[in-house]
This record gives sequence, structure tokens and C-alpha cells, in this order.
Amino acid sequence: MNLVEASHISKTFMGTKVLDDVSLSISRGDRIALMGPNGAGKTTLVRAMLGFYHLDSGTMRVLKHDPIKERVEVLRHISFIPQLPPPVKLSIEELLTYVSKSAGLQKQNVIDEAGRMDLDLTKHISKPFYKLSGGMKQKLLIAIALSKKSDLLIFDEPTANLDPKGREQFYTLLQEIPETCSTLFITHRLDEIKALVNRMIYMDLGKVVEDEKV
Repeated sequence: MNLVEASHISKTFMGTKVLDDVSLSISRGDRIALMGPNGAGKTTLVRAMLGFYHLDSGTMRVLKHDPIKERVEVLRHISFIPQLPPPVKLSIEELLTYVSKSAGLQKQNVIDEAGRMDLDLTKHISKPFYKLSGGMKQKLLIAIALSKKSDLLIFDEPTANLDPKGREQFYTLLQEIPETCSTLFITHRLDEIKALVNRMIYMDLGKVVEDEKV
């Protein structure tokens, strides 16, 4: 069974078709680089998987679930790390408590994963998330995603806020992801992740123009 099935999906914003009859599937073990210029439809496609948008036409299914009608179930199986971390006002401790209860994570697992990227959460446990540096926010979100043990990990420019050492640590952690877990990288840095992907999808003007195994 495919994790994601998009069939002839289209979406228009303000008169501009940002998804134009897109069909694709994501199978278990796919490690995908999703590329294309700004405005190509990459983020809209991902947000459709997450149930952010009602589509104009076509169908989207994640593990056979409708992302709109069954969004809670869909989000149980996906971890999404955005390029721009959200302005969360919770303290680190409150955030860990929230994700622990909502996603069934162990706080210590998140702390341990963050530690592997040289982020000591115990030193910042009372600090509001939004006051962390960009790199620290990114590391914490990555640690939460990896601790969740999702079926699909989606990273939107995951190393944008990481220094060279942080990037190296991040890629080391990715190499430990189980083969049954799929990854999707929205990226402009193919050189950095080329060794980690087995499929490249290129979008432009709301269409998939290339989709090849590597």
C-alpha cells in the first residue's frame, strides 16, 4: 500500500493555478528530493497532504485517509518540519509536554535526539521556543520529528538554519531512519542530500515535469 496517493489534483489561489492536474504516489522506503523554482507548487502539494487545503479537483489520500475529513489520523503518520519555525510561545518544557501527550512521545527521547545535534534542552527548558536561535529551533523540531517514528518525514529546506556541523549531524541521524520510513525533502540543495535520496521529483508551474528513480 502506498503512503500517499495524489490523483489529478488541482488547486487555484487568486486566479493562479498552483497545482495543475498533479498525480503521484509515495511508497514505503521512498527517499524523495522535491525540487523546482519558487512558486512551482511544492509547498502547496505538501500542505495538501497535511490537510491544509480543500482541493479544487482530484483526490488526495494518505494511508487511504482523507487529509481533510480525517486530518487527525493523517497527522499521526506524518512529521513535517517547516523551513520557517512557527512562533510558538510555549516554553521548551511546555512544548515537550504538549508533543508528549499529543503524539505519544517520550520527553527523554526528544532530549536525547536533540543532544545528538549538540542541543542541550535541559539548559533551555524554561526558555520560550520563540526565543531560541534559528538553528536551535530547527534542531528541536528535527528531534521531535525523529522521535515520533512517523511513516513519512517531510523536511522543507531542513538545513537552512543549521551551521556546517549541524548539517553533518543531521545527515548522520537521517542515515539511521528505518527503511520502512519514507522521506520527502523540499530542497534547493540537491548536492547535500543526493546520497540520501532514491527518487527526484521536479515541479514547475504547478505540474510534475520530472519524476525519476536514482
